[in-house]
Amino acid sequence: MSPAPHPPGQALAPTPLTWLYVPGDRPEVVAKALGCGADVVVVDLEDAVAPDRKDHALRATAELLSGPVPVPVHVRVNALDGSLAENEIRTLAPLPGLAGLRLPKVQGPADVHRAAGWATTAAPVPEHLPYAAEGPVRPAGHAVAGHPAPVRTPGVTATLAPAGPPAASALPATPALYALLESALGIEHAFAIATAHPALRGIALGEADLCGELGVRDDAGLAWPRSRTVVAARAAGLAPPPQSVHPDVHDLDGLARSCARGRALGFLGRAAIHPRQLPVIEAAYLPSAEEIATAEEIVRAATEEGGALALPDGRFVDAAVVAGARRVLDLAGRRR
Repeated sequence: MSPAPHPPGQALAPTPLTWLYVPGDRPEVVAKALGCGADVVVVDLEDAVAPDRKDHALRATAELLSGPVPVPVHVRVNALDGSLAENEIRTLAPLPGLAGLRLPKVQGPADVHRAAGWATTAAPVPEHLPYAAEGPVRPAGHAVAGHPAPVRTPGVTATLAPAGPPAASALPATPALYALLESALGIEHAFAIATAHPALRGIALGEADLCGELGVRDDAGLAWPRSRTVVAARAAGLAPPPQSVHPDVHDLDGLARSCARGRALGFLGRAAIHPRQLPVIEAAYLPSAEEIATAEEIVRAATEEGGALALPDGRFVDAAVVAGARRVLDLAGRRR
């Protein structure tokens, strides 16, 4: 087995806590999502889009990502063994606004390699289809890193990059890839998937499909797949995975309880399907005042003493405990 491309001791970038899914064929909904406070907006070209709207969704998403966006935008493409994913990945991979590709129903390392190969052989950006009546693709007036965001004028058709094969020097680097494990085979191959390619930055569960395949009717049946996913991600040196979506957007109390259970299992953050779920998820995953105080005490003691030590109350502190305390303080910084 090849070694993990993400060594466990490697420093990881700050991890998002909220991932908001929005349908790719609804640009007006996507525009609103970009300003609702999610850490990542996930434009969905798969389950949320009807078959006769797939092409429209891709064109709308390509227009969105052709310029700067105010928050990181990931795109969930269609199934890798279907007829749409290759063109979607080749079209979107070179666009400057893309922060990541989410790959559904990954069964094994070969799926990751296939997607990575498509991502580095870019297709021409498709011609724009006029849909100005549906509203602007991105909120007017947003700017990123000092660059003004383009504003579409209703009734005016924008022209994207001209068609033609990209020059060899223009081929994109592989974008960040995220594998969704939604089958028994995907769970069995979790670690192999997590270490399949250097561009693979995260794994996560797709629990609805997994429950259907396994015949699972409650959370008890998902305990092992959830733990398996957390362990595989951490063994590969990846960030802890986010939880799968809570499908009842009105059940915020149930969402909070479910997030507490997920946090106890080692998840970090959660996917959402409605903006009202975002503050509940963030509150559940941010450390409490007591946890922050404990982490500060541990880090302070480690800084003063160095090496393994015992705190005044008898708790033993070693390097792993200190690392955990630093992660708590990193998350606590989001409260300020």
